[in-house]
This record gives sequence, C-alpha cells and structure tokens, in this order.
Amino acid sequence: MERLPPGREPGRYRIELVCLGNICRSPMAHVVLEERLAGAGLADVVEVTSSGTGDWHVGNPMDRRAAATLTAAGYDASRHRARQWTDLDAADLYLAMDADNLGGIGGPGERARMFRDLDPTEAGADVPDPYYGGDDGFEEVLGMVERTASAIVEALRRERPWEPSAP
Repeated sequence: MERLPPGREPGRYRIELVCLGNICRSPMAHVVLEERLAGAGLADVVEVTSSGTGDWHVGNPMDRRAAATLTAAGYDASRHRARQWTDLDAADLYLAMDADNLGGIGGPGERARMFRDLDPTEAGADVPDPYYGGDDGFEEVLGMVERTASAIVEALRRERPWEPSAP
C-alpha cells in the first residue's frame, strides 16, 4: 500500500470508515480501531468516525449480531449510532469496506481507499457484508477487522501523518 495521506491539521489525524448502512462492518472496525489506537497511545492524535453511504439506519444502534460479536470479544459496542456519509472534506483518510462503498464515496483517490488495503494477508479485498448471513459472518469480519486495525495502527506509528513534513 502507498503511504497514508498527510493530515490537514498538525497534531491531528482523522479516519472515517465507510460501509453501506453503518450498522455492521464500519462500526465494528470503528470500535476495534479506537481500542487499538488507545492501546498504542494514539487516541489523543487520531480520531475515528464511521458512516454509511445509505440513510436507512441513521440514528440506530449497531446491528445486534455485530454488537454481540464485539461484546463477546471484550469490546464496548454500546455507544454507536449510525450516521450517513456526507463528503470527503471531514477526514484525512476514508477507508471503505468494499468496492461498492468506495464507489459510493467517489472511487479511489489520495484520501479514499479500501479498508483492507492495509490487511497484511489479503490487501485490497472487500470486507464481506455479514448482514444477510449467520453469526459466523460477523466473527469472520471481526477477524479481518482486528488484523487490519493492527496494521493501520502500525502504519500510523511508522508514518505519523499528523506531523508537518520537513521542507
């Protein structure tokens, strides 16, 4: 994967995770990435948000199966409320859960990429939507999200895109 885009505000970096309805994949990734950032001491520098390209679930909590999967793995899924993606001006980096979601936010670009572009085992692959399947789909997504979130944190530690670049 190419380098992370630079932050637009010194000392702050914003990442937005995007899926279709913002009740399964992107909120799971949001919760896990925030926890990983806190563990790495980066929570005060890197802000994470999530959204969906559709508006069907705005204001609703996370899908109960997604929340149960996170809770069983020791994460707090209680704070999430679905919101809709609006534009490419709020964050430094947008990570879409699949190719359709990436298209829904304007396609690939400097600030818009696939979430799994940083997956060390299957870079660039979609995070499959578990909504219409069984509980095992949510567990599969959690594994992908945990692995990729750890890789994102490592890239952030290495590149420190919130620091102004030297002239």
